[in-house]
Amino acid sequence: MKKKEQMAALVEGHADMLRCPICGGAMHVEALKSLVCGNNHSFDFAKQGYVNIMTRPVKTQYDKNLFQHRRAFILESGFYREMHEEVSGIISRLQGRPLVLDAGSGEGSHLDRILDGVDGVGIGVDIAKEGIMLAAKYYPQSIWLVGDLAKLPIRDGSMDAIVNILSPANYAEFNRVLSPDGLVVKVVPESGYLKELREALYRDTDRETYDNTGTVSLFEENYEIVERRRVTDEMSLDRMALEHLIEMSPLAWNHASGELDDFIAAEKTVTLDLEILVGRR
Repeated sequence: MKKKEQMAALVEGHADMLRCPICGGAMHVEALKSLVCGNNHSFDFAKQGYVNIMTRPVKTQYDKNLFQHRRAFILESGFYREMHEEVSGIISRLQGRPLVLDAGSGEGSHLDRILDGVDGVGIGVDIAKEGIMLAAKYYPQSIWLVGDLAKLPIRDGSMDAIVNILSPANYAEFNRVLSPDGLVVKVVPESGYLKELREALYRDTDRETYDNTGTVSLFEENYEIVERRRVTDEMSLDRMALEHLIEMSPLAWNHASGELDDFIAAEKTVTLDLEILVGRR
């Protein structure tokens, strides 16, 4: 069976969690080719095994090169391993076989690592088609949708958990699609996160330091925080890992040519410093 048909068959088993982004109607899989609603709004499965459910084309700064570097960094460096294990442990405590939405999934590596060892169904949504194409290629056991976090193609109250990792959130939509007993797990940077890269790029400017107070406050306005954990580590990264980190990080966008040559010249210790916020409505 081709990837397109494989994904269509997977989605067919969970089509009741989807809704049409145009009219909000229920959707079904037709002939293992398309997602269709009762008003005949139709979205075709791509040959790579994903569905583009956007209602308009969108151009983002996140390109294929960035996502390839991000996948390599996540899988090869082990930098986020402890965070993945913590979030996985939180998800695994949910009853039954949870539906887990990664809102802003990129190329899917975070979701794949989190669901490793968890008997759940993963749904990754991202506005960047290049990321979702890679996700479908490498992680065909989850459902991948090109979609807008401001208009999720997900039915009300259907998600058991939403993970949102180092990514913008849309809490109005999260609240709409989250089940009454569901969890939102948001991973946010803490002050020490990638401080070595910040120092290399933004020394003596206001961007050299980071404060997540506003991000955490907004989360607290929407959810009762039932758990919060801080994950910290200092990890030695080789030149290849440092290059992946620079190419994947928005921090380093638009850096001048040669500006980070010293940063990647030799093995370097880089700081992981994240906070995991677990909330209920």
